[in-house]
Amino acid sequence: MIFQGKAIQCQLEDDGIAHLTFDIIGESTNVFNKLTLDELAKCLDSLKGTEGIKGLLLSSKKEQFILGADIFEFLSHFKKSDEEMAHWLTEINAVFSGYEDLPYPTVTAINGFAFGGGFEICLATTYRVASTKAKVGLLETKLGIIPGWGGTVRLPRLCGADQAIEWITSGKQFGAEDALKIAAVDAVVQPEHLIEGSKKMLKRAIEGQLNWKKRVEEKVSPLKLNEVESMMTFETAKGFVAGVAGPHYPAPVAAISLMQKAATLDRSKALPLETKTFVKMAKSPAAESLVTVFLGDQYLKKTSKKMTKEVGPINQAAVLGAGIMGGGIAYQSSSKGTPILMKDINDKALNLGLDEAAGLLQKQLKRKKIDPKKMGAILNQISPTLSYGDFKGVDIVVEAVVENPKIKKKVLAETEGHISENSILASNTSTISITSLAAELKRPDKFCGMHFFNPVHRMPLVEIIRGEKTSDETVAKTVAYALKMGKTPIVVNDCPGFLVNRILFPYLNAFIRLVKDGVDFKRIDKVMEKFGWPMGPAYLSDVVGLDTCVHAGGIMAQGFPDRMTNDGETISEIMVKANRLGQKNGLGFYEYKKDKKGKLKKNLVEGVYDIIKPHYRQEIEITDEEIVERMMLPMIFESARCLEDKIVKTPAEVDMGLILGLGFPPFRAGTLKYADSLGATNLEKLSKKYEQLGKAYELPASMAKMIKENKLFYPL
Repeated sequence: MIFQGKAIQCQLEDDGIAHLTFDIIGESTNVFNKLTLDELAKCLDSLKGTEGIKGLLLSSKKEQFILGADIFEFLSHFKKSDEEMAHWLTEINAVFSGYEDLPYPTVTAINGFAFGGGFEICLATTYRVASTKAKVGLLETKLGIIPGWGGTVRLPRLCGADQAIEWITSGKQFGAEDALKIAAVDAVVQPEHLIEGSKKMLKRAIEGQLNWKKRVEEKVSPLKLNEVESMMTFETAKGFVAGVAGPHYPAPVAAISLMQKAATLDRSKALPLETKTFVKMAKSPAAESLVTVFLGDQYLKKTSKKMTKEVGPINQAAVLGAGIMGGGIAYQSSSKGTPILMKDINDKALNLGLDEAAGLLQKQLKRKKIDPKKMGAILNQISPTLSYGDFKGVDIVVEAVVENPKIKKKVLAETEGHISENSILASNTSTISITSLAAELKRPDKFCGMHFFNPVHRMPLVEIIRGEKTSDETVAKTVAYALKMGKTPIVVNDCPGFLVNRILFPYLNAFIRLVKDGVDFKRIDKVMEKFGWPMGPAYLSDVVGLDTCVHAGGIMAQGFPDRMTNDGETISEIMVKANRLGQKNGLGFYEYKKDKKGKLKKNLVEGVYDIIKPHYRQEIEITDEEIVERMMLPMIFESARCLEDKIVKTPAEVDMGLILGLGFPPFRAGTLKYADSLGATNLEKLSKKYEQLGKAYELPASMAKMIKENKLFYPL
């Protein structure tokens, strides 16, 4: 045995091959934590002191190779000084380079996921053999940082600058075949042949059939680009990537600039440049926020996994209501492997639901994501029906009829009589109280909310709403169904609007008040889009539907009359009276027409001002900064009240709900993380500044207490 540790084991085999395996004892996956990195360094020392080694094979005994760095340990280094962080990176790079410089060939056998640092150690070896099940990638830019353990140096020298730029700036993961195409791996084999195939490649190198020394030399030398080629490659990429990433995400462009500067340098001079750039990005506000988002996502996954540990299989689902929403739910369920009944009261409605599912599949077919056979199989798992005949064998039913409490109660009670006692009944309502909908049900413990966001196939969030009598088992099984559908569930307690819409409507009310104060809606849209929202509030209202906003706003006002009741007729109500409903009829704040590809494009039609200007209360002078303040404060304060009222347990659930359900800008990491960035004292001042606007701008009791105790939602 060359080295025996708790995370790494290395032994010399009879053929002269040293076999290093990653296998953290007691853990289900491999990560680069302090233990693994320390043992990797010690193992390197042992390898250097061992004679008779002809080559080195790296592999994993876990199902995955190495998922990357342990983010929780990683974060501790972010809080250190620039010098301390640089020293940490330099020490790790010395170890990785030590493996690259061993006096014999090295091969990595990649059996599963190899991301971030897990892929960077693969790049440090001479060759890489991947299983067909492997996925690799440098995902760091999604966290607002760049690869810091040699990824920006080695990948361009292996694959070329163009391919390295695409991989690093996108932060995507790639399959084994994609990696082979660009030479990020050298061979792809079936899983059962991985070790055998890797050893064959290593032996070919040992025997001189592969010029492994030349390969190492290329990896540690400057890139083979002349000045003109370098300029065209990197400058063109900077412009394109900057346009895609936007000004709030600096890491992708910083990675390109780094690779450009390092192109003329050898490894010894290029790595310190990478370290310097990594430190700069790690200290950026974007990195802090994106890491917070990542941790929030991990928290949700961990919570859902724990909750569904004892849940049995979900073999058959049903959806009531075959409109756009019902068709979307049916598509999502069937495409992820759960057959679904789709019930409505007439064939016309059923055809609408089937057309919605078929249309989504046609788009996938056109993009070659599926083939006709797969499309047919998915559609065959959607069974349209006008009766409850097959409902006895259904595990879960999602009601998705019109957003009207009387109709929903009638449909739910009727359905309950046709399903088994063990079946779960869920309502896809966006605002109506689950407890009130359960009032006339015989088995309220088997009933909950399951709020999908539109469009179903794109929006990742599903709110699982617990009514007063909903059982834990019902919640767990509904969470399991959401997970099986490929969605991210967040469990919330019942209240008007639940979590996301409860926080959204103070924001929309603030917009309506600004318009009544004479502020141009188009200007508000531009300001809030510059803030980071994917669309401004006027555009969002059009997409949701102004009639829907009015209806839901009325429910929210009933639930929270002290701060969500509007003074007099709202601009949205005025627009609805003028039959301007938004995208659904082509006229809202903007006009909508389809382009050549069939996509709706918005245009400003000046006539809309003739409708709204007569209803201005006044025409105030206001700065862009004040527009942001007036829009965001009610949202921040309502988020805090959701925690006060125990709608969810943690700030992470609030913020992830808004990111996944509304598209809240991830570089700000949610309203509560944004509140932390503004600072407690500043929030108190802003609350007083706008106190004349009413309760929505009043500091919640919990925040007042936090300010007094100098606390944050996300403690450092």
